[in-house]
Amino acid sequence: MTTNSKSGFNSSFGAIMAAAGSAVGLGNIWRFPYICGKYGGGAFLLVYVFFVFFIGMVLMMSEFVIGRRTRMTPATAYSALRPQRPQWRWVGILGLLTSFLILAIYLVISGWTLNYFWESVTGTLASVSNTGFEAHFNHFASSPVRPIVFIALFLACTALVVIAGVDKGIERVSKLLMPFLVVLLVLLCIRSVTLEGASAGIAYLFQPDFTKLTGEGILAALGQALFSLSVGMGVMIVYGSYLPVDDNILKSSMWITVCDFFIAVLSGVAIFPAVFACGQTPTEGPGLVYQVLPVVFNSLGGIGHIVSIVFFLLLTLAALTSAISLLEALTAWLNERGMKRVVSALLISLSVVVLAALASLSFGDGKLCDLHLFDFLDKLTGAYLPPICAFLTILFFGWFMKKEDILDELSNHGTLKVGYFKVFYYFLARFVAPLALLTVLVAGIVG
Repeated sequence: MTTNSKSGFNSSFGAIMAAAGSAVGLGNIWRFPYICGKYGGGAFLLVYVFFVFFIGMVLMMSEFVIGRRTRMTPATAYSALRPQRPQWRWVGILGLLTSFLILAIYLVISGWTLNYFWESVTGTLASVSNTGFEAHFNHFASSPVRPIVFIALFLACTALVVIAGVDKGIERVSKLLMPFLVVLLVLLCIRSVTLEGASAGIAYLFQPDFTKLTGEGILAALGQALFSLSVGMGVMIVYGSYLPVDDNILKSSMWITVCDFFIAVLSGVAIFPAVFACGQTPTEGPGLVYQVLPVVFNSLGGIGHIVSIVFFLLLTLAALTSAISLLEALTAWLNERGMKRVVSALLISLSVVVLAALASLSFGDGKLCDLHLFDFLDKLTGAYLPPICAFLTILFFGWFMKKEDILDELSNHGTLKVGYFKVFYYFLARFVAPLALLTVLVAGIVG
């Protein structure tokens, strides 16, 4: 069923960088450090390591196998593998819908980030008093125009990369941005851990506190593993369809997972030692990035201006690599149906920017419309749709896809030795991963 006629990544390194770029995003840089500290630091980290490598990576490999086996998007891949059960195509369609909704909410937050990068460059943030950042953020986020302008600018950059194509756009940009992103993050880490009082931030992240590792914390670790690796939304099926025919899926998945985990941990090291050294209290979400960290940067003196620019550039680039993958998944679907790439990308962009604008206008205390759309999309895409899609995907993969097709892809048509790994992997895919995902779904619904 595999063909080589479809355009794709030119190299395994390019594929790894593109998929790692999809996985590494806003969630790694400000969500992971916060929940790691909240749920026990090192204790949470141990659970997260298990989930990200034994559940998240299994899901990633499964989506890669489905994508490369069919060279199709999620909307057609499932029914192509099980033509006698065409109803499975709805799983793929649900994944694409999830990507669309996630992209809308992602654009809102990315617009905030791009604005803060611009304000760091121009010196606007440095002129705000330490007690005024909450009001500054609320004033900007509730504006009827400015957030939407930055949403549109960010989406324009994303669309330009996608329009350029898989190899000349996504692969080329990812190979440039991902190493640059790591360099910026390492520089921030070096500055952060050399501050006086930074040890409290390191302890907050890594010192095990099993009293905080509640059932809620364990579920949060699994949810973060799914979110950070971009599984459960069809993106990795699309990227899998671009993989070279001789790419080692196991090795690529391992490198992507290691890169994603490495950056998540580095993000915590970059953020929390500085937060504690400057006497600030870590808070969740926008409160940390847009209200607490600017205070930290201002407290660093002259170098704070440069650190602020570097941090928000880092955050913008991380958001861009993830947004590219979401837009590409949707563009590829229309492209598969016969529409030209440029038309597909523009049509999706115009559609999603409308939804993102409505979500932006419904955000916060100063919202201009009473739709509660931002909160609704945030909850829907954060707690429900990705785990549902991931559960259905792994259910299809483990129980309905032909085992010989799976092993054929993992072994690159018999040229690679998979040995006992195939037994272990297949056990995880059939039993462990579905059970874990079902637990998350039930807990989310009950909670």
